[in-house]
Amino acid sequence: MKLTNKKKNKMQQVNPAKLFFYAYLMAILVGGFLLSTPLASEDGVWTSLIDTIFTATSAVCVTGLATLVTATYWSVFGKIVILVLIQLGGIGVVTVASAVGLLINRRFSMQERMYIAEEKNASSMHGMIKLVKYVLTATLIIESIGALLLSFQFIPEFGVKRGIAFSIFHSISAFCNAGFDIIGDASLTAYQANALVSFTIASLIIIGGLGFVVYQDILNKKRFKYFSLHTKLVISSTAFLIIGSTILFLMMEWHNPDTLGSLDTAGKLIAANFQSVTPRTAGFFSIDQGSLHPASLILTTVLMFIGGAPAGTAGGLKITTLIALIFGTVTSIRRKSDSKMFGRRLPHDTINKAITIFFLSIAWISLVVFALSISDSQLALSDIVFEVVSAYGTVGLTRGITPMLSVFGKAIIAFTMLFGKLGPITMVYLVARTDGVDRIKYAEETILVG
Repeated sequence: MKLTNKKKNKMQQVNPAKLFFYAYLMAILVGGFLLSTPLASEDGVWTSLIDTIFTATSAVCVTGLATLVTATYWSVFGKIVILVLIQLGGIGVVTVASAVGLLINRRFSMQERMYIAEEKNASSMHGMIKLVKYVLTATLIIESIGALLLSFQFIPEFGVKRGIAFSIFHSISAFCNAGFDIIGDASLTAYQANALVSFTIASLIIIGGLGFVVYQDILNKKRFKYFSLHTKLVISSTAFLIIGSTILFLMMEWHNPDTLGSLDTAGKLIAANFQSVTPRTAGFFSIDQGSLHPASLILTTVLMFIGGAPAGTAGGLKITTLIALIFGTVTSIRRKSDSKMFGRRLPHDTINKAITIFFLSIAWISLVVFALSISDSQLALSDIVFEVVSAYGTVGLTRGITPMLSVFGKAIIAFTMLFGKLGPITMVYLVARTDGVDRIKYAEETILVG
């Protein structure tokens, strides 16, 4: 019994936040070094470390912001390095390491299973090895289907060899919500009215953003009424955001000649739908973000901040966090004791965690915007806010200011991408001390708020 307690206490002393931080940092540094070599650039020259570290961070954190044009600057080797980093970040560094362990038939300790559970936001360590196998299988199948669909466009357009490469790269980038493309500096604007490319990329983004836990629930239970509360909330809120924002973008951009105005009705529907999906941490764009109506710019920024669902490839605040905040607020306004949805009661700890994540997110974004407004004062404040939220949400959309950032600006945006990828809770646990349960209970006294 004593041995069991010792093991348990040792497990509780482990700080997964440090493992995640150092694992991602190592991947970034190795990737940055490889990209800095002449072998990685198209011209065969050494590339500055600030640009390669920025690119590696953007790839590992599946963001898509780039100081150099991916399609033209990097060689085949450089693009392969970026693609590997994207896949590594999309699946998860710990999950990939676990996959290597499975290949060599390695046994996993309870501590290692705990790391996997932490990375995938699982509530239990039970079935973690099965989950790793499921994640790898699902990723391979989904990305293969995406590449196959894209090949019907890219092979006739670019030839067999290049078309296959384009299909694979963009399928992986879309499913991992990375937003990197190797078409050019205009992303997918050439395909803004192309239903095959737009809907395939958008579907991969959505599927990647739902999360692996949701896939399992859908496949195992099949009917909506049997789904877990998490799955119900993710599916319903995702549908609401996509449909609602598509309608709003159509209303606001219908007559804008620089975005949807020059397209026919079908093209407008396709482009508006894509614009509603891509801010959910994808980073591809089919219309110029710098030409958006101010209201559309605000909507895009809000969508970038919200992001996708936990346990998937998306970033951002997370849609379930937003729902917990909304229901917690409504419950407080109505002076109720419990937050209820779909016939279930939401634990108070979940609402408190959502409040913490929201506050830390807003605080970090505000701090970075303040810092950039000093270091890069030549840039418009609206563009800085857009860039910072895009980096925090690991989105990758930009209004064209990324290459113009100062060295400090690039460094702080790169760190913001890592902050957003790991999440504010993980970053706080990285440096904060947790002393466990309070041993002393102080007298309670209220303060005036509101």
